[in-house]
Amino acid sequence: MEAINIISIITIAFLGSFGHCIGMCGGIVVAYTSTKIDDKWSKTKQTFAHLSYSFGRVSTYMILGALFGFIGGVATINNTANGTLLIIAGVLMILAGLSLGGKIKFLTLIEHSISKNSWYQSAFRSLLGKNSFYSFFLLGMLNGLLPCGLVYSFAIIAASTTSPFWGAIVMMIFGLSTIPALFSLGFFVGVFTQSGIRETMIKLASISVILYGLFTIYNGYEFINNPDKSLLHCHRV
Repeated sequence: MEAINIISIITIAFLGSFGHCIGMCGGIVVAYTSTKIDDKWSKTKQTFAHLSYSFGRVSTYMILGALFGFIGGVATINNTANGTLLIIAGVLMILAGLSLGGKIKFLTLIEHSISKNSWYQSAFRSLLGKNSFYSFFLLGMLNGLLPCGLVYSFAIIAASTTSPFWGAIVMMIFGLSTIPALFSLGFFVGVFTQSGIRETMIKLASISVILYGLFTIYNGYEFINNPDKSLLHCHRV
């Protein structure tokens, strides 16, 4: 995988997590923190609890990435199809970036939450009532199923790899890059409120997502116009 792609994914996910992810998933983090974590726990135990939740979420993303990579491998038979997938992902990225910047309501339109479904609410309540590390991990996996515009965009990128392995890697990088914001939510919320850092992060995320969308569209164009372009070369570390 090209270095610029890895750096771009990390940058977009990191900035986007401080803007979009905190707004969308912050409530869940606050809910499990106040319900499942005992103030008497040591800092080490609390840290492991938060990390268990985060790695559960990343695990779901990796499973989705592997699934989309597999689907992309089955459905994609030539560079035209590969390029088309990348162009679609790029367009979604641009729309997501414009949505983050408040220009359109793309993200709110596609993020119809499944959290209102009875099975989800039942599983969520059950896991909130437990305090084992495993329950934190499962809660993170459950949260990873929530619809998210950024996840959708990177899932298409994962499909364009045409490989379950690289699809999982793309989503792993994405998921790991969102951990710092959600892990540090308690501290950063106060900072954002007082200094406007969150608004700055949202603007930076918006610009980064749009630029990466344009770069992805360019890559798609290259695939369509270069029959000899190799996916193995494109996705080699």
